[in-house]
Amino acid sequence: MSGASSYSGLVDQAFWFILGSSVILLLGITAVLIYFIMKYSRANNPKPAQIEGSKRLELLWTILPTILVMVMFYYGWAGFKVMRDIPEDAMEVVVNARMWSWSFEYPNGVQSSELYVPTGKPISLKLRSSDVIHSFFVPDFRLKEDCMPGRENKAWFETVRDGEFTIFCAEYCGEQHSQMLSKVVSVPPVEFDDWLKKNTGPISPEKLLSIKGCVACHTSDGTPLVGPSYKGLLGRTETVLTDGELREIVVDEEYIRKSILDPNADLVEGFSALMPPMKGQITDEEINTLIEYFKTLK
Repeated sequence: MSGASSYSGLVDQAFWFILGSSVILLLGITAVLIYFIMKYSRANNPKPAQIEGSKRLELLWTILPTILVMVMFYYGWAGFKVMRDIPEDAMEVVVNARMWSWSFEYPNGVQSSELYVPTGKPISLKLRSSDVIHSFFVPDFRLKEDCMPGRENKAWFETVRDGEFTIFCAEYCGEQHSQMLSKVVSVPPVEFDDWLKKNTGPISPEKLLSIKGCVACHTSDGTPLVGPSYKGLLGRTETVLTDGELREIVVDEEYIRKSILDPNADLVEGFSALMPPMKGQITDEEINTLIEYFKTLK
């Protein structure tokens, strides 16, 4: 399968060269091994003779592998250098990874749970994680780069054709790791500009829950998942663990606000402390939007 990014051919070139060299070496070594087994078997050599070393052979099997390794290095470096040199005219997108979802933020403030890009335009990625190590992996682009907590990583790509390309997390990150999926949607530049304009402005509560990764652990239909459901949340009596002690509380707006910013301060009994603090990742206005939405889920 051909790659969908401008540098995928360089990655494939290195891969096929190394694979081809390995297969040739395997066949060659196996053939020599079989030849030696037959030539120097007891049946063909009832009286074994001492075999002296050969400087020519020793030089040959030292020089040839060295040349082969240097050629492999060249192919690898050629692709790596291109992948690390981000074009100056690249459009910057912030990638936020969290258990267990992806979100993307554009220069004009638009947020999305899918990475929309214009085909043929370089895209610079600022890779961040709010909890554990994740790995941004798009097989079609031959792109894989870690998202580290407390540290910003960088990567880039340029699509060469329109289409949808799956984003995986390639670093085991917990219970829902296999469900940490999204996609790159590559569209013509005019269509991308229309999408960007259409998504500028207030975000619906449902979309906000998806962008912030809440839907990975919570539901709106009353079904508990990794965390409690939002349905019937306000006014509900819950037993929570606070500073190592259990106590009963009535869920109100202040509790929801506190639970979003510092989810482990009052942990609902029966659930694990998996949610990362959202402080700095969500605005007061966005929290108010979610609270008003939760009020409608009776």
